[in-house]
Amino acid sequence: MTRGSRPGETKGKPIPSTLVVDAANVVGARPDGWWKDRAGAARRLHEELLVADVPGDEVVLVLEGGAKAGVKPGRDAHVRTVHAPRDGDSAILAEARRAAEQGRQVTVVTADRALAANVGGVGARVVGPSWLLDRLA
Repeated sequence: MTRGSRPGETKGKPIPSTLVVDAANVVGARPDGWWKDRAGAARRLHEELLVADVPGDEVVLVLEGGAKAGVKPGRDAHVRTVHAPRDGDSAILAEARRAAEQGRQVTVVTADRALAANVGGVGARVVGPSWLLDRLA
């Protein structure tokens, strides 16, 4: 931040920001029968993120396991879907690190304490699933 600029700005320009979503955690926070159709739950979350009023010019939705069948990897408007090659936590950490290394402000949505500690180590802010769910309603 430069002298006379506000938080989130450098030389009067907004700092780009990335919101990384732990889809398994967010989907799991809603008792709506997601466990019967993980792919469908991932698709619904993706559709909600496309129209949600969430901070950040980039949203990264990280899917793992059976949820990957619900949304193809790639960019759709401002939402980029990533299929975790192994576990979701490693992919989330990699996405947070990539964004931070690009000088972006990073927020990770998760309730996983170990993951929160790891992404905090790369400078990411952590919020819980309810923070995002409140913005999707």
